Amino acid sequence: MPARITEGAVPKHEQLRRILLELATDRLHPGSAIPSERQLIAEYGVSRITVRQALGQLVNEGYLTRVRGKGTFVAHRPVQSTLHLASFTEEMRALGHVPATVVLVREEAIPPVGTVAALHLADDEPAFHVKRLRLADGVPVSIDDAWFVRSVMPGLLDHDLSGSIYSLAAVEYGTPIVHAQQTVAADPASDDVATLLGTRTGAPVLVFDRVSFSETEPVEHTRSWYRSDRYRVQMEVRASAPRAVALT
Repeated sequence: MPARITEGAVPKHEQLRRILLELATDRLHPGSAIPSERQLIAEYGVSRITVRQALGQLVNEGYLTRVRGKGTFVAHRPVQSTLHLASFTEEMRALGHVPATVVLVREEAIPPVGTVAALHLADDEPAFHVKRLRLADGVPVSIDDAWFVRSVMPGLLDHDLSGSIYSLAAVEYGTPIVHAQQTVAADPASDDVATLLGTRTGAPVLVFDRVSFSETEPVEHTRSWYRSDRYRVQMEVRASAPRAVALT
């Protein structure tokens, strides 16, 4: 990297932005501090306005984040996922991240009314409840609060639940999950969700509500909360084929 910013066709704030972008993406880890404004002014011989322009652009682009009273830090880059049916573990590995899971709840209990309806259970029929905190590269990404039909996967709670339950369903129980119905909404984080995800109460989170099926039978109902600054969904949208219209 150049030791100084030079006069030329490229504005000084853009030269500094490129230097700091390389620093943030190639040399520092997420959460690492960026040199202070005073240090950048002294090292590159630029004005405070130039430094603030460069830093402001990188903050707006999501590469840096400011913490009031502490400084500017390398931001945690969001995980970008295509919208498809896969376990969190499989999806993170496919994207080049290291997945990890903390099991928060594992119990047999009577599910809430919405889950009873989604899984076609009797009102007093228990199900397996598994709540997990999911991490990518050591950073909290989501909370998964799942219920599973007990008769489909007997003894599920005796297994290691820190990995892919979808793999367990397919390999151990011979009931692969093949499709799902899912809705996505944006909500403010509640106190407990914010605490687990390491964000502030009221921060925007993506809420996924999914019912998964093996053949035609529902086997799983899950609500998941994702940090919107650490998880993005990418999808391909196609125009439907035009319908033939009969003219009479």
